[in-house]
Amino acid sequence: MAGIGFEIRRILQKETLLSILQAYTYAGIIGSGPWVLSVIGVMLIGVLSLGHVYPSTLIVQFLVSVTWLMAASLILTGLLQLLFTRYVADRLFENRDRIILPNLLGVLWVTIVAAGVLGGAALYFFFHETLLYELMMLANFVLLCGMWMVVIFLSSMKQYRQILLVFLVGYSLAVVSALALRPFGLVGLLGGVLIGHGVLFFSFLFMIIRAYPGRKFVDFDFTDRRKIFISLAFAGFFFNLAVWVDKFIVWFTPELSQQIIGPLRASPIYDLPIFLAYLSIIPGMAVFLVRMETDFAEHYDRFYNAVREGETLEHIYFFKDQMVYTARQGIYEIFKVQGLTIVILLLWGPEILDLVGISPLYLRLFYIDIVGVGLQVLLLAILNVAFYLDYRNIAVGLSGLFLVANAAFTWLTIHLGPAWLGYGFTIAMALTVVVGLWVLSTKLDRLEYETFMLQE
Repeated sequence: MAGIGFEIRRILQKETLLSILQAYTYAGIIGSGPWVLSVIGVMLIGVLSLGHVYPSTLIVQFLVSVTWLMAASLILTGLLQLLFTRYVADRLFENRDRIILPNLLGVLWVTIVAAGVLGGAALYFFFHETLLYELMMLANFVLLCGMWMVVIFLSSMKQYRQILLVFLVGYSLAVVSALALRPFGLVGLLGGVLIGHGVLFFSFLFMIIRAYPGRKFVDFDFTDRRKIFISLAFAGFFFNLAVWVDKFIVWFTPELSQQIIGPLRASPIYDLPIFLAYLSIIPGMAVFLVRMETDFAEHYDRFYNAVREGETLEHIYFFKDQMVYTARQGIYEIFKVQGLTIVILLLWGPEILDLVGISPLYLRLFYIDIVGVGLQVLLLAILNVAFYLDYRNIAVGLSGLFLVANAAFTWLTIHLGPAWLGYGFTIAMALTVVVGLWVLSTKLDRLEYETFMLQE
């Protein structure tokens, strides 16, 4: 589903400095997706609300509430994101475009019902806040779960300008609406986010309906066990949980966190640096989208087309070597660009923290976190190659390794003392990346053998 990648390549073919800047800007924003842009939007709402929302603790409650909404919605939909993406990609390969929209509406129905039931149960049993707050939390949770399922289509669509415009309008509206609703306190701020994400969700859904018209209203063909891969549900769930498990462990460590609202906890020591560090992945994600979803995808198609169409063994070896070289170069370019970004942030770290009003005491943790999130971009590239080559067990194994290692090392570093805070996440990420590179390199060396000899 690399449609937008090929559109960005057309921009690069102009071979001018402006076209290169334009292409990587598009790729960075679309590749980072609503996750990073949400962080920017929510932080902006919080900053602009200072001095206008009283008491100021309501702003902290807003930021923590949205953070938990993001975490819970990503983990829940992780069960379906990769599974449904693969289902859609297979149907596109079969030229059965007409069944995509009905099944999208089907998966949205399942997602919304599950989010509504689970979210409602969590609010009923664990929260004792005002009814308006709980209703706003439930509405935001359900909408976010639906939005994560819709945005998986963005890489398959070619209207990159419209996508960027929708992102701009959606998050601008979220900020403006939240600021306009500030007099209503916490509920007003959550209402602004709800409006912005609502615009994003329905705008992207409209774009998908136009791109993939269907003959039925709703279908559940994606639940057919013969057409899906359950292993992808585990891979998506493990990975999303792994990204958040260190935060959960810190949040539920009383010495490092505090209760904010209801059962929701936060750690001012841990949260600010890592969420700021996540903004540094934009350059790496730009290279990821341009190289892995264009160059690698193109050579991948050539290799497997040669296999399916009975090309000579010499041609198959040639296309395989090109594909492997492109994959390795893509990962290497991500390493270079994200590494350069890390070096720049290490040099300008004190100025950056001062600019956003964060104490220099957070500097060491910020340095550790930018290395960890930089490695996360590399892990995404490794997993992307594994998914293309249908190495689902590798993807599940790496996601599971990341989950276990992040939980174990975070727990260990917490018990070693405050000076080790943050090392658990970064060490776990480094271990997973090293293992992933070794396993993927071994598999790529045996690719032609496995392509021909190990088919079911």
